[in-house]
Amino acid sequence: MKLIRLLLLVLIFWSSKQGYCQTKVTLNLRHATFEDVINDIKSQTIYHFIYRPDQLPGWPIKLHIKNQEALTLLHNILMGTGYSFHVVSDNLIAIGAQRDTAQRLPITGFVTDENGNPLNKLSVRITNNPYGTETDENGKFTINAIKDSSLKISGIGFITQEVKARITGEALKIVMLPAANNLDEVVVTALNIKKADRKVGYSVSTIQGIDLTEARESNVAMSLEGQVAGLNVSGVNGGPASSSRLLLRGAASMSAGSPLLILDGIPIDNTQRGAANEYGGADYGDGFSNINPDDIESITVLKGSAASALYGARAANGVILITTKTGKKNSKTLIEYNLNLAYSQAVNNTDFQYVYGQGSQNQRPTDVASAIASGLLSWGQKLDGKPTIQFDGNLYPYSAVKNNIDQFYRIAPSLTNTIEVSGGSSKATFRASASDLQDESIVPNSGLNRKTFNLNTSYDITDRLEFSFNGNYIYEFDKNRSYLSDGPMNPNYGIELLATSANQASLKPGYNPSNGNESQWNSNVYITNPYFAVSKQVDNSTRNRFITAGILKYKFSDHMYLQGRVGYDISNDGLLNVLPTGTAFTVNEQGGLNGLSKSQTAELNTDLLFVAEKELASNLDFDFSAGGNFRKRQYNLTEISGSQFITPYLYTPANLVSIATNYDVSEIVTESAYYSADVDFLHLLDITATGRYDVFSTLPADNRGIFVPGISASFLFSDLLHLPQLNSGKFRISYAKTSGEPSQPYTTQLYFTSNNTVNGIPLGSFSAELPNYNLKPFTLNEFETGVNLNFFQNRLGVDATYFNRITHNEIANAQQSVATGFTSAYVNVGKTKNTGIELLLTGTLIKTASFYWKTSINFSQVHNVLLSIDGSSQYLLTGTYRPLNANTALVVGKSITQIMAYDYKRNAAGQIVIGSDGIPERGNLEAMGGTLPTSYGGFTNSFQYKRFNLSFLIDYKFGNKILSATEDYSYVYGLNKATLPGRETGIVANGVNDNGQRNTINVPAYTYYPDLATNISALSVLNGSFIKFRQLVFGYEFPAQSLHSLFQAVSVSLVGRNLFTILKYTKNIDPESEFAPTLAYAGIEGESLPGTRTIGLNFNFKFR
Repeated sequence: MKLIRLLLLVLIFWSSKQGYCQTKVTLNLRHATFEDVINDIKSQTIYHFIYRPDQLPGWPIKLHIKNQEALTLLHNILMGTGYSFHVVSDNLIAIGAQRDTAQRLPITGFVTDENGNPLNKLSVRITNNPYGTETDENGKFTINAIKDSSLKISGIGFITQEVKARITGEALKIVMLPAANNLDEVVVTALNIKKADRKVGYSVSTIQGIDLTEARESNVAMSLEGQVAGLNVSGVNGGPASSSRLLLRGAASMSAGSPLLILDGIPIDNTQRGAANEYGGADYGDGFSNINPDDIESITVLKGSAASALYGARAANGVILITTKTGKKNSKTLIEYNLNLAYSQAVNNTDFQYVYGQGSQNQRPTDVASAIASGLLSWGQKLDGKPTIQFDGNLYPYSAVKNNIDQFYRIAPSLTNTIEVSGGSSKATFRASASDLQDESIVPNSGLNRKTFNLNTSYDITDRLEFSFNGNYIYEFDKNRSYLSDGPMNPNYGIELLATSANQASLKPGYNPSNGNESQWNSNVYITNPYFAVSKQVDNSTRNRFITAGILKYKFSDHMYLQGRVGYDISNDGLLNVLPTGTAFTVNEQGGLNGLSKSQTAELNTDLLFVAEKELASNLDFDFSAGGNFRKRQYNLTEISGSQFITPYLYTPANLVSIATNYDVSEIVTESAYYSADVDFLHLLDITATGRYDVFSTLPADNRGIFVPGISASFLFSDLLHLPQLNSGKFRISYAKTSGEPSQPYTTQLYFTSNNTVNGIPLGSFSAELPNYNLKPFTLNEFETGVNLNFFQNRLGVDATYFNRITHNEIANAQQSVATGFTSAYVNVGKTKNTGIELLLTGTLIKTASFYWKTSINFSQVHNVLLSIDGSSQYLLTGTYRPLNANTALVVGKSITQIMAYDYKRNAAGQIVIGSDGIPERGNLEAMGGTLPTSYGGFTNSFQYKRFNLSFLIDYKFGNKILSATEDYSYVYGLNKATLPGRETGIVANGVNDNGQRNTINVPAYTYYPDLATNISALSVLNGSFIKFRQLVFGYEFPAQSLHSLFQAVSVSLVGRNLFTILKYTKNIDPESEFAPTLAYAGIEGESLPGTRTIGLNFNFKFR
């Protein structure tokens, strides 16, 4: 059945291509030249031509024909004239005098670099003609050409070569020289406008799609980690396709989030669909995780305000431009198949004590009841191997059990199959792909299935009018997303914190086979049996998402066009989240319905863009673009919840004892106009001015509009200095302002809601947030400067940037006196400052005919400080973990966000104060350090020897702190090695009492350490710095001559992700472990899935 579907898909795509193949013409000409006839045939058919203007008939032509075959027409016109035509290949028609057309033959050539290495995918075209081809993996090309016509060979990073197509019977040999100045390469900038790199006055980074598809992540955003200077990537340890958090240049504001996501010029939704907090819950992924990496051609990161200002408020956190793959004009149909198979294994990051075993008060379990009571406690006796009763009533050796994590979590396979078909004629291109991802979680009975379909087409309606369409359909089914953070329905909690001598096998099957009720294994019913969670839980989510974009572009000339775009992104999400029958903490163990919901998120973006280029003088060029955008975002949610299923295991709303419903709706509209003006003088100095005016529906009518300007400049100083080893040198500088609006709509007026009734009479309620009728947009001003240098024939590259950004009038939710009738209000008083540097070094260390070694290292240093919250508050608590004795917070004068925890109480002499119970007393709530790294980056190396290639990535983060629930629990449950002292003798804390006398109170260890961790939450604040060996790829490309005629190219790669940690300071957790993606919970760890190590194979087949 799947094969039939695949064949139908290919047939549809092929048929769509054939639909472009018009071969008949209708002409009504008087006194036309023969070239006029050729142009009309070109505009109406699939044919393209090669000819010499001086070898065409010179008499006037008169024609009146309707729907006639073009080839028949040419035959009738040229018959008996001494001129002839010949269809060469791929609908190319050669016309000339008969003595010349007889000399038309295929020309073969080989293209290499200066060291003799074959160059793949270079463009080979006939000069002044659209017909062309590309070199293959051996640098070979074949093209049909008339004798002595010119061939143009070009490629990024090389000087364009032009050679005569001489017919000698021998293959042409063309050696490409590296471009002395790679600043003429084209980069994608705002509004999807392509621009020469030498003109860009701000920092831009580009990652090629091939770097994301071999050692891949189910959320492609995570593949960017360590690859882009200035980009801090982190994610949730929640299973396949969990949410990511992307921060460019630190936290730009108090509400900083991920950059705006642009797909082929159209903004798309990247909101998070639901996350855990300190009380538990699951992570349901974000918009970025829906993108299929096999469809990505490149990703461009616009970091600063000057780069992203034309996108307005949504780009205050930066912009990520995703360019998808397309077909190529005048190319044969290419079928490509990619298979990626990988296996992920849980990594045990714990380093607990295994001297003492399960038990309480220094005693091991003696019966089932005491085993259950101490299931999480390792306060027993020394391990001696003696048979000891366990939860299930069986006897187990009282010995260290160190493999619970390995035994509970499975080795999880991930299989991706992708097929794509692409091609094009002289007037049209197409590319279509279908991809299926089956990504199992390491948690049993959990995983992701994602199916993605992409269609990318373009068609030249006339020589001046072009239409293109890009459509994506994504279907996702997430089965049993794992709960995180707290104990309810979270299997990770119990497995990670299980007593040191308890075997996870004794928890099976997790429920009573006779009645289905959860098997108790500890003293807290809210800490679910892991096997009950994985076997009974129902937490399924679905997504049907369409992302479409249509573009109509009219060219007034080669230097002026008008373009209209319409983009529509709509997602329909479904969720069934059940507390199954038998759950211990539910009423009468009848379970409950956490949520049965349907939601829809839709975003419409339309824009009109005018672009013009003009040479004002011989050394002065002017580029101008202007346009407008209309954005409309709509959201609605219908949700049912309730408690106590009447009939066991029937999970429907009608089967509940009590039901609650919820309906939510919101709408946001933004209207915008923008411009960009660019002046280029002598190809040395380029100055660009931009401006954008936005009108936000989320703000009061009197304050909705704001204009934000920007200016940037680039100076190509290397063309003046002419230093022998400096190939190119560019100085850039920019200043720009971007704006922002409230993160939530409906904050400027008072709205009433009605969800409940009394005796049939609706009850109304209103928000506790005071509406602000004077709210206005906040602004972010950024200054940026930097240099781009290339030395030694581009063997060494330097890209250095300094930035300074500051926000004004940030919108903060400030506390209000309850006497007002409200608890908080949105106000314009927040202020944040970010400064930093970014550095990228690239080098080709070795380059010979058969071997090269390329390396790059990127480094980012960010200094962030919060200058004001609401004008009076010194700190604002934002997030916390389940022990509830510490928080993350916004703290004035400190970086965003800070960990606020309780340290030891000390007297004036600095001595620790001990309470009357012998436990150190709690001091003040203090800022312990920022949760975001101050230094981060990556180190990449790539090697190629003949047909073998090897690459690896090492990335690092330094300067951040972690608030760890695992660390807290490890003290409370007796797992931490720090709890070993005093096990036999008790502990006399080193300190003094309130009277200054030396403490002499002896406290049992099983009392001292849990109380210590509760009082002194600073013990749970850890150094989050690390260095990781992130990625390894080892591949081989088979020689063309060894392949079956069916294949054009075949390659295979051994791939690995997250292979090992080189350096970390956290003893019992992965330093990257987090349970929520929002900035408020950044740096908070709590019982998520363990980190994974992934190893797999990638196969790629290109068919002829």
